[in-house]
Amino acid sequence: MSKTEDQFPGSTLFDLRGKQSVRATFKLSQKAIDAIGLVAIHMGIKQKSLFDHIIEDIDALDSLAKTIRIRQFKKISRKQKTFVLSRRTIESLEAISRAYGTPRDALVEYSVKKLESIITAEKARHEERKILLKDIIDHFNQGKLFYKNAVSILGKDDPFCRRIEKAVFACHKTEKELAAFIEKSKILEEF
Repeated sequence: MSKTEDQFPGSTLFDLRGKQSVRATFKLSQKAIDAIGLVAIHMGIKQKSLFDHIIEDIDALDSLAKTIRIRQFKKISRKQKTFVLSRRTIESLEAISRAYGTPRDALVEYSVKKLESIITAEKARHEERKILLKDIIDHFNQGKLFYKNAVSILGKDDPFCRRIEKAVFACHKTEKELAAFIEKSKILEEF
């Protein structure tokens, strides 16, 4: 490859600069702060990526800015919170804020409301998962009983029983992982 060839095709300095991380402080409601944290932690999405998704879409942000009622927004109890965002996201936010004379805080607060439908859907899925966990534990318990029965008939050292024992062990490990996931998801119940 010659030195003049582009080592990163399709990348420009502007593209790379837009991906830089910057810190920004907003005054948001506790509910918005909780929603951001909940989605980021529960769904394993970095907060920066989450902000990129909900704010960087300039057309959606433009439409949202037209619906914000500043008087109502000012009634919301808010506190300061600092987040890491991409430079492109903060620039989109500032552009819409200037264009509509709308505070950045209001744009972020109302953008985060989009997450509420995701959280509500995930909360319903959490309830279904809890039911399914009970069902699979019952199923795994049947497997343990089957193993005990096989051992009583064939003996613990029988190759057939050793294979069943491996399956029961794998099921036990899976049961623990599923229970941990449900425990981690309990945060959804409080939202």
